[in-house]
Amino acid sequence: MLLATVGQAARPAFANQGLHERKHDAKKQVEALEEQWRTARLAGDIATMDKMLSDDYIGISMTGQVSTKAQQLSRVRDHRVVLTRIDLGDMQIKLVGAIAIVTSRADVTGTNDGVTIQGTYRYTRVYQRQPNGVWKITSFEATRVPSRDMHHHREDASSAPPSASQP
Repeated sequence: MLLATVGQAARPAFANQGLHERKHDAKKQVEALEEQWRTARLAGDIATMDKMLSDDYIGISMTGQVSTKAQQLSRVRDHRVVLTRIDLGDMQIKLVGAIAIVTSRADVTGTNDGVTIQGTYRYTRVYQRQPNGVWKITSFEATRVPSRDMHHHREDASSAPPSASQP
């Protein structure tokens, strides 16, 4: 009888350990997807980007420009946005059911409609795990982190940086 009671008491601890391991595995999957996206973005790999974005994807650039999946892929395909450097840091991943919310910092260099862009951005990218287990990017939003020089100036429309697409 005592062994049965000990066995029953230990079962929830093992169940929680399994949940923790599943969450850890899911976070590792999303970290790998972030690197896959970064690599595809730098290479202009439209096929990979197309597979990673959900059909109902909505992205919001740091200038407030809203783009659908088709618009985002078109801007990359037409070389309207070309990124030559994306260095990520300070990444956090929060899991909520079948949703993964990624927040990170990205140091970006490239061009947007022929204008050089370079700067540090904070972004949020949202992944949704599909019924087949595949994660898809469903939402993205970026905000430019002001440079140290910008901290000393009043932020208004005249000091707004050039527009940038999603890292």
